[in-house]
Amino acid sequence: MGTTAQAALDAGGEVIGVIPQFLRAREVELTTLTELIITVDMHQRKEQMHKLSDAFVVLPGGIGTLEEVTEALTWSQLGLHKKPVIFVNIDGFWDPLFALFDRVANSNFARYGLKELYQVVNTAEDVMPLILGTKRQAAE
Repeated sequence: MGTTAQAALDAGGEVIGVIPQFLRAREVELTTLTELIITVDMHQRKEQMHKLSDAFVVLPGGIGTLEEVTEALTWSQLGLHKKPVIFVNIDGFWDPLFALFDRVANSNFARYGLKELYQVVNTAEDVMPLILGTKRQAAE
């Protein structure tokens, strides 16, 4: 996350970090952030990130990434948000997850096709055009 945040800052962007207090001792904090919000716990962190976000961009990651994206997809399915969820599928990293989503849908464990809840790009460069296109479509 730090590398991504630093790249955004280097490109002239703003970066808001959200971290629970207990993680501050474990994680290396980026001191150049535009803003740092310290929360009581992980639940408050996710709530804060949801409020601040316009979209959920999912880079290859670990179990925390999986937990956060499945929550974003669940909330989308329940109609709690209409923000785009975009997987950056570098070198097919997320293909096994998409296969699992297909299995969930084909086994009738989803109200409707999960593919309607997310979009996929193969490179980071494809994210912003998709977000901007999604935003324009949502406004129409």
